[in-house]
Amino acid sequence: MNRRDALRRIAGTCFAAALPSSAEAWAAEPPARTAVGLVIYCCGLRQRAEKRKDPKRDLFEPLSFLEHCHRLGAGGIQVPLGSWDAECAARVRRQADEYGMYIEGITSPPRDAADLARFEAEMRTAALVGAKAVRTAILPGRRYEFFDSAEQFRQFDRQARRSVELAAPVAERHRVRLAIENHKDHRVAERLDLLKRVSSQWVGACVDLGNSLALLEDPMEVVEAYAPWAMAVHLKDQAVREYQDGFLLADVPLGQGFLDLKRMVDVLRKAKPQLCFTLELITRDPLKVPCLTEKYWTTFAATPARDLARTLRLVRQHQARTLPEVGSRSLEAQVAQEDRNLEESLRFARQRLLL
Repeated sequence: MNRRDALRRIAGTCFAAALPSSAEAWAAEPPARTAVGLVIYCCGLRQRAEKRKDPKRDLFEPLSFLEHCHRLGAGGIQVPLGSWDAECAARVRRQADEYGMYIEGITSPPRDAADLARFEAEMRTAALVGAKAVRTAILPGRRYEFFDSAEQFRQFDRQARRSVELAAPVAERHRVRLAIENHKDHRVAERLDLLKRVSSQWVGACVDLGNSLALLEDPMEVVEAYAPWAMAVHLKDQAVREYQDGFLLADVPLGQGFLDLKRMVDVLRKAKPQLCFTLELITRDPLKVPCLTEKYWTTFAATPARDLARTLRLVRQHQARTLPEVGSRSLEAQVAQEDRNLEESLRFARQRLLL
């Protein structure tokens, strides 16, 4: 993308006609500020609705998303940054500084040596905009859904480790932290082994507070294990309920699930006082974690039975009466629910988590 195209894309979308903003729907006055930012996945339904209304509108262009999150009272953004020149990056950086908001990027790791140029360009952009970190995921899909055999998982795991080895020198060169999310892929021991082998101060963890429950890991223990490696955080709360093949896992507004968020935040802040906390609340139907099926266990042969027992006991202890059902509603109703979820979560983060 050349400079003219990039400027047109990132600036031209900021004030394009769109649905009424969440902030406008909530109150006439701007909401109180919080340090918690938003990742683009929090606003996927609004993006879809705005695209339907105007295909040229892109809420997730960084300046547009920065403006939207500022109106909501959020403290930062986590968004794909792409490859820009210095002038485009400076414009985004100035706007974030004016709002007092942080920027984090999103990227995919280099697949191989041929993909290094793309990755380097994106990390260069992250450096130019002053990104606190760049979040990435290194394995495709949810482990228990994507892989059909243990060997297939091992092949992808080897590729993932090679990708991180290729990425580390680039992160070091641009002095940008690369934060790898626990994305329902590696269990803690596997991910820590990778981070220790890479052994780079510029490669660490994007700590997702709820994802690893789907791998039969205790959420609090996961946070404690990753805290020393934390470079970014996906702040979320989770509600759970049993179903015939395992349990359902739902994103819910902060404070409405079972996670001990106050303790988790305290652990992370103690380990890394400068961490940014970014809300990841996806308004959708619950996910199925089929941990009682044969296919689920294809890549978990070494996982002890006690982890399954502990997880099911936790689910039964914290079983929600109801879980969100979104998919059957109109898109307009889904967007309204998404807006409410964000409003409630940002208020909880400000008032109860003191973020």
